[in-house]
Amino acid sequence: MSSNSLVELDRAHLIHPVASWRGHEKSGVRILTSAKGATVTDASGQTLIDGFAGLWCVNAGYGHESVVEAATRQLRDLPYATGYFGLASEPPIRLASRLAEHAPGDLDHVYFTLGGSDAVDTTVRFARYYWQARGLPQKDQFISLEQGYHGSTTVGAGLTALPLFHAGFGLPMDWQHKIPSHYAYRNPVGTDPSAIIAASVAQLRAKVVQIGGAERVAAFYAEPIQGSGGVLVPPAGWMAAMRAVCTELDILFVADEVITGFGRTGPLFACSDEGIVPDMLTTAKGLTSGYVPMGAVFLSDRIYQTIADHAGAAAVGHGFTYSAHPVSAAVGLAVLDLYEGGLLDNGRIMGARLQAGLAALADHPLVGDVRGRGMLAAVELVIDKAKKTPLPAAALPATRIFDRAWQNGLVIRAFASGTLGYAPPLCCTADEIDAIVERTRLTLDQTLEDADVRAELRG
Repeated sequence: MSSNSLVELDRAHLIHPVASWRGHEKSGVRILTSAKGATVTDASGQTLIDGFAGLWCVNAGYGHESVVEAATRQLRDLPYATGYFGLASEPPIRLASRLAEHAPGDLDHVYFTLGGSDAVDTTVRFARYYWQARGLPQKDQFISLEQGYHGSTTVGAGLTALPLFHAGFGLPMDWQHKIPSHYAYRNPVGTDPSAIIAASVAQLRAKVVQIGGAERVAAFYAEPIQGSGGVLVPPAGWMAAMRAVCTELDILFVADEVITGFGRTGPLFACSDEGIVPDMLTTAKGLTSGYVPMGAVFLSDRIYQTIADHAGAAAVGHGFTYSAHPVSAAVGLAVLDLYEGGLLDNGRIMGARLQAGLAALADHPLVGDVRGRGMLAAVELVIDKAKKTPLPAAALPATRIFDRAWQNGLVIRAFASGTLGYAPPLCCTADEIDAIVERTRLTLDQTLEDADVRAELRG
């Protein structure tokens, strides 16, 4: 079938996530046809460096035959096995065991989901069950961070604090509360790390009091780095400080590592950067390197034992048809082999190169901030560095810069705020990292020539 025919079929039938439906009908779709390593090829034959690893997820890179073989073998042997009725298959059992070995502290118990959004929903259900089991059903309020992202299901989108995911959906719900982000570049307290940490600690304590005290609050959610909010990196010690407050107040601390997990920041789990052990931890994306859908929730031994003891002989009424899917688990095992076999090490080396390369763009007239950790980074664009004035809305950064980068052979995330997001595969070579930086500079130079941008700069 021709690509033109596919474009028309797409317009007529396929609803795209987080898209203007009318806008997409007008503009049409770009069709990807193949991929290998850190590159993707579209229907026109153009090959691009995927600087965003699909959607933060193809951590291992494309086209690993060992992963394809693992999935194919499992499809032939046992394509599906339910986890209900006391049944199981070998791959998820082995995957849960190996993940527990790598997880921080006593996060020894793993519940498999289909992705990150339903992993977050699962933590809400487990948190409520846990407090019921503790005899504290009034602890039913949840706190997350402004500019945080925790999925787009009804529950997760309410914990998410991005207006786009609330508008038209009646969210957030009244038991979902927010405190300000640590966003260092635009933090009212300035850029001093100790001041940012102190402000966040005070804001969390104040929100707990406002809600009705710690006896009302079930859990606090935080990403080690806020991904969809603009790759916002907290100062060193921030996660540990927030964890300490939650421990003191007997509030569950949930680390959302859907984006940061599996080598994205360096270690397998970003919580290891600060040596913290959350009560629950969510993952997805890099778990299978995006080859097949799968997510996971890690429970601390305390949470698991409390729920198990309370339920006794009764079933804990939470489950998905595709939880612990054997094909997804087989893929997860194969991808974990790749991480352990050198990809994490390569990711650390290439991550340092990426951070240094992007930092060298700080002298560009449009660059206000460069931030990141490992293979996760952002470049925030402004038209006035002193005032930190964002690009004008007329510059259409979410579309124009994405399109321009695409034409230059680079896939990045272009946020509406004018921030460029990067999350390349861990398999990148030095030449590919350098090309990401060079093509970004070219894209910035071209954007600098836009009439609406130049008009604002002259103003």
